Amino acid sequence: MTVDVLRILSLPESALPPELQLQVTRLEEQEWPPEPAIPAHPHDPKLTPVAMLLMEGDRVLASLAILSKEIIHAGQRFKASGLSAVVTDHTLRKKGLGRRLVVAAKNAIRASGADLGIFTCDEPLMGFYESAGWQVLPRTVLVGGTPKDPLPSDLFAKVAMGSFFTDHAKHHAADFVGARVELYSGEIDRLW
Repeated sequence: MTVDVLRILSLPESALPPELQLQVTRLEEQEWPPEPAIPAHPHDPKLTPVAMLLMEGDRVLASLAILSKEIIHAGQRFKASGLSAVVTDHTLRKKGLGRRLVVAAKNAIRASGADLGIFTCDEPLMGFYESAGWQVLPRTVLVGGTPKDPLPSDLFAKVAMGSFFTDHAKHHAADFVGARVELYSGEIDRLW
């Protein structure tokens, strides 16, 4: 495999061709066992999911989704995006493919006009995301779910990662450290 032939495909998840959606599903099943009653598209359409795929020819080597919504934090309104379902084919790990895709996703979020990127990851993956340009938000808890059925990330061994893109977000970056951020990502993507 030569990196010259790799390309990144980015499109709304709803526009993902069925053959590519099947490959993404198979990659995700390598990491997370299938659950009954998975929706046709795994992410809530209200979060305007964008699929990003690292491709070699017609083969999906790695994939992720970018989810976006407006949040209010510390009395300020922000356009926030985050990563979800980041996965690389098990047979191709430790070759920099996932990092390449995560860096591209960060650049895409910045280019979209989002104020910030924020998401959680499992503690052992913290270094991976830092190597792709994301920063740890110490003691920060993302609260997913809904206001009536919240799901705080501190129930799990999760770490909040972030990046601040606009002047508005950079000015308020300290408000996100050690804070509870009410993401309220909904009932489908309970925590991105």
